[in-house]
Amino acid sequence: MNSASDLPDDIDALKAIILAQQEQAAVHTGVIARKEVRIVRLEKLVADFKRALFGAKSEKTCPEQFELALEDIEAAQEAIHADDEADDRQVRGKPRPRKANRGSLPKHLPRIEEVIEPENIVCDCGCERHVIGEDVSERLDIVPAQFRVIVTRRPKYACRSCEGGITQAPAPAHLIAGGMPTEAIVTHVIVSKYADHLPLYRQAQIYSRQGIDLDRSTLAAWVGRAAFELTPVYEALLVSLKQSAKLFMDETTAPVLDPGRRKTKTGYFWALTRDDRPWDGEDPPGVAFTYAPGRSGQYAEDILKGFSGILQVDGYAGYNRLLKRPAQDVRLAYCWAHARRKLHEVSQSGTTPIADEGLKQITALYRIEKDIRGQSPEARLEARRERSKPIIAAFEVWLSANRARASTKSPLGEALKYIAKYWDGLCLFLQDGHVELDNNSVERTIRPITLNRKNALFAGHDAGAQNWAMLASLIETCKLNAVDPHTWLTATLQAIVNGHKQSRIDELMPWSYAASTA
Repeated sequence: MNSASDLPDDIDALKAIILAQQEQAAVHTGVIARKEVRIVRLEKLVADFKRALFGAKSEKTCPEQFELALEDIEAAQEAIHADDEADDRQVRGKPRPRKANRGSLPKHLPRIEEVIEPENIVCDCGCERHVIGEDVSERLDIVPAQFRVIVTRRPKYACRSCEGGITQAPAPAHLIAGGMPTEAIVTHVIVSKYADHLPLYRQAQIYSRQGIDLDRSTLAAWVGRAAFELTPVYEALLVSLKQSAKLFMDETTAPVLDPGRRKTKTGYFWALTRDDRPWDGEDPPGVAFTYAPGRSGQYAEDILKGFSGILQVDGYAGYNRLLKRPAQDVRLAYCWAHARRKLHEVSQSGTTPIADEGLKQITALYRIEKDIRGQSPEARLEARRERSKPIIAAFEVWLSANRARASTKSPLGEALKYIAKYWDGLCLFLQDGHVELDNNSVERTIRPITLNRKNALFAGHDAGAQNWAMLASLIETCKLNAVDPHTWLTATLQAIVNGHKQSRIDELMPWSYAASTA
């Protein structure tokens, strides 16, 4: 009603209109009040989001823990948006359209088409309407993991005319001879444990909800048998890595149960990584973990038997043992990220212009590395000599001058002493375009080990820790080569049980599988 003339003369009708307007105003007032509350909540969430995303955080913060904080904030924001849409639906009859970049669903996923026809396609004139177009929408759906039973029948045949004996097809080879699991279900258990960090007892609980009672010890036996069969593949992976001229190495703790002492002991996973992608190398990336009961440099030397070339490591003194080889065939390149971390820790403690200046110079080195990533070793070396070498020269002067000024016992003095101690190895990137600025490639491969360690708490035995190291090596190498671990492991186990020859073990490598399915 736009004017007084549109109003009815009837008093009761006027009262009804006034009451309806009052109710509508009350609804709008309530909606506005709720929106104001939601705005305050959203402002706090946005502030928390910015603090998590851009605020100062320790360099030792686990990236996965950081992602947990972000996903909880994002989930809370979406809950508030859903509440807002409910109010819009109450006032306007439908929510305002959301602006979202949904992208597109992968083409390889199966499509199940559902056609929704109108209740009546006959026109008012009596003629049947014809299709002139359609609206198509796609939604992502999931069928929860389902168990199925594969029944294998092998008929027996005999001749009725003679006693020539009975013929029957031979039983196919299986990973677990006479057992119930297929290679695919064993693979699922392995990937769930070592890629998705789901301990076996939790997997047993999940299976139990679907009526499949499998004891944890049964699952462990399956994993052990698969580990035994996959050992040649792991050993071939280790051999392949040690044939490279440039590798990364690092170590991380591996708590192992010590039943005799009724507590855990500390072992170590030693990670050997090849990643030539920053300089567009031809060798595929890979990582091999090896369990050792300690951190002595002797273990690193044993693992690296047969390797000669450049090894990029952190500042752990145990690697110096490699320099004492009679052949002197190993050179150590050190990590600028660790050097930066030392200065960063000093910088966070207060006003430290000396540390801040050092951080600025290291940041300049990283900017250059970002520009030349993916170029050939020769091009990288030329750019480093032209752009990075003057920065290193200035940094060396800065380092010498400030070491003389700072107390050797102070945090700054300790940080500068660390950099000076490893200076030659830190500058090796100026002599070889294959060398990276830091050791981050191997540290990234160790993160899944850390996550699994947090969920599983400890390995039950030294042999179990080595199986953990071996299976994690294969899974992480699959990830580095953009290969689905489940698909590769299933195909590899099937090939092994069907008699794949040891002389062709290279065909089972994850990168070979990726090339064959490309």
